[in-house]
Amino acid sequence: MTEAMNPPATDFGYQQELRRGVGTFASFAAGFSFVSILTTVFQLFGLGFTLGGAAFFWAWPAVFAGQLLVALCFAELAGRWPVSGAIFQWSSRLGGTAFGWFTGWIMIIGQILTTAVAAIALQAVLPAIWSGFQFVGGSSADTSILTPTGAKNAVILGVALLVVTTIINVTGVRQMAAATSVGVAIEIGAVCFLIVALFALSERGPGVVMHTTGWAPDLTMIASPVWALLASSLMAAYVMVGFDSAGELAEETHAPRKTTPKTIVRAVTTSGVGGGLLLLAGLMAAPSLTDGNLGTFGLSWVVTERFGGGLGRLLLCCVAVAVFACTLAVQTAGARMMYSMAREKALPGHQFLARVSPRTGTPIITSIVVGLGAAIALLVNINSTTIFTALASICIAMLYIAYLGVTVPLLVVRIRHAKTDKFPAGFDEHGKPLFSLGPWGTVINAVAVVYQTIMVVNLMWPRVFIYDLTPDGTWWLQWSALLFVGLSLVVGAGYFVARQLHTSIDLVHVPHSAALAPVPAE
Repeated sequence: MTEAMNPPATDFGYQQELRRGVGTFASFAAGFSFVSILTTVFQLFGLGFTLGGAAFFWAWPAVFAGQLLVALCFAELAGRWPVSGAIFQWSSRLGGTAFGWFTGWIMIIGQILTTAVAAIALQAVLPAIWSGFQFVGGSSADTSILTPTGAKNAVILGVALLVVTTIINVTGVRQMAAATSVGVAIEIGAVCFLIVALFALSERGPGVVMHTTGWAPDLTMIASPVWALLASSLMAAYVMVGFDSAGELAEETHAPRKTTPKTIVRAVTTSGVGGGLLLLAGLMAAPSLTDGNLGTFGLSWVVTERFGGGLGRLLLCCVAVAVFACTLAVQTAGARMMYSMAREKALPGHQFLARVSPRTGTPIITSIVVGLGAAIALLVNINSTTIFTALASICIAMLYIAYLGVTVPLLVVRIRHAKTDKFPAGFDEHGKPLFSLGPWGTVINAVAVVYQTIMVVNLMWPRVFIYDLTPDGTWWLQWSALLFVGLSLVVGAGYFVARQLHTSIDLVHVPHSAALAPVPAE
């Protein structure tokens, strides 16, 4: 690749230290594997079904539509600023240094928690493949992550996976990209097979999604069907995030201005269509909707029941590969976000976090820190039966807040420049116009902000079934999402103020008032 095809980080005020080893498919794989419909659908199918019954399916197209709007906004920015640490960089350039710093701070914490939640998805798969993977407890009832034994075993499996993904991450971007690409190829093949095969083995028609059969209001303590549907949207919300990972790897991607916008949109659309069909096929092929197995064991139960021990376990092995690729991608994205902020001297220990290995061309220390942080998040919750539901809700709420840190200032910039500029397209590495929403940009951006705001409130709502399954109830667990996010902001504010008193945090970039300046052809 020529220098013109790969604009160096020096174009944005940074020294080019990261190595470009990410091609078009690997860029798509980074976003798709973060979303990872096999990982998250298998992990959360049972929860979504318990919360809303078969009708929980409708939360999927609603979330897909909202996240597609967000992805379109991100795609427009990805071509203009192909810099590592995308969410932090975009937010800072649009909203200013302080606003961008808090967005990046929330994003890092959210990514660390998401890495932890992705890793414990192995519990939904491995014990179903072989009972020997259930190290804690013995019966099949012990495998549910909502039970004490299932939660403990999930932590053991999750920490072991984090060790593996950390090793791969520190060896180099090419190794990470190759592992992710292979995982995504296997995942896409498995998804296609499962959709076709489950539809062929259907027990009922697509009308199953028109009623709430399987909904357990006594268990979830959610009596209203509307509130049940909102609660079950946690499943779809958790699945369809992370498409911005392609932007996180922009400095390591060939021809990023051309490649990254397309891969962001492709990751969302592929996941949205494929995941929706997989949900529908699973509901239609489930042996029963009322015997409790679908809510307890989720889609893994449907697969093993429909395909038998041999083929069913083989398919679950593909899911395990997808979990591995998902965890690897999430950890990589978190490491790049941390590196991007550290080279601005914007984080504690930045002198270490900003180092890039001259041998591997990767930020080794940030990869280790993200993996270690995720492992700690699991270990401190090893005795909690809400480890999965609570962590999943909190981490996705934090990612949604960070995404708002981009779309809100972007909308403000659009409105301010509505009469003076049309958000000029600029040009990619081939001299062609960059991805642009054109005159629809403001409308799409505004609807995306409204959707994100509603989802943040929905995800952080203190539902007992999500945040507190203790017998007698614990108030701080029920309100843990608001408490955790609030504490994170307070701690971040303390550091930011102290840092500003000694040395100002100021990004190396064009002023955010010039955010709409055209991007020249390389």
